[in-house]
Amino acid sequence: MDKALQTMLDNMPAKTGKSLEEWKMILKEKNFQKHSEGVKYLKTEHGVTHGFANTIVSLSKENNATPSDLVDSQYKGKEELLPIYKSLIDYINTLGSDITITPKKGSVSIIRKRQFVLIKPATKTRIDLGFKLKDKPLTERLENSGPFGTMCTHRVKLTTVNEINSELKGWIKEAYEKSI
Repeated sequence: MDKALQTMLDNMPAKTGKSLEEWKMILKEKNFQKHSEGVKYLKTEHGVTHGFANTIVSLSKENNATPSDLVDSQYKGKEELLPIYKSLIDYINTLGSDITITPKKGSVSIIRKRQFVLIKPATKTRIDLGFKLKDKPLTERLENSGPFGTMCTHRVKLTTVNEINSELKGWIKEAYEKSI
């Protein structure tokens, strides 16, 4: 399990008033059909921040997949991409202690006050890294968000760990800094 996610789970009772298991029971009783309904309920009825609400709902799905299970599932058959994913997470964890890493079925959301990066294994040989960088001009490398739609403003395609260079780290840091 990612260190940041484990820290989030450890801090959940203090930050939200309940453990993940207690939240799972509450959501099970409500039986929301859509992810967004559960997130909205936790935010409006219980005052849970978006990052915690998103994580609670994601981890409360019927299959009870753990965050590690969700990441493992994303990279099944794409194991050669795991070093890229892990290197991204390692760098992101250096940016601050206020980051929430939320694995979902097909991607991993990186959230501060709001999502600022999205990591998605797009093909067997490529990770798409989505950014929220409003008003940032497009470049040959920093493309239009493409399949991410409104979730992100930009995308970078990664096929090797070496592509996680100072330029890419600068964009990640900029997105982090703007996500307050």
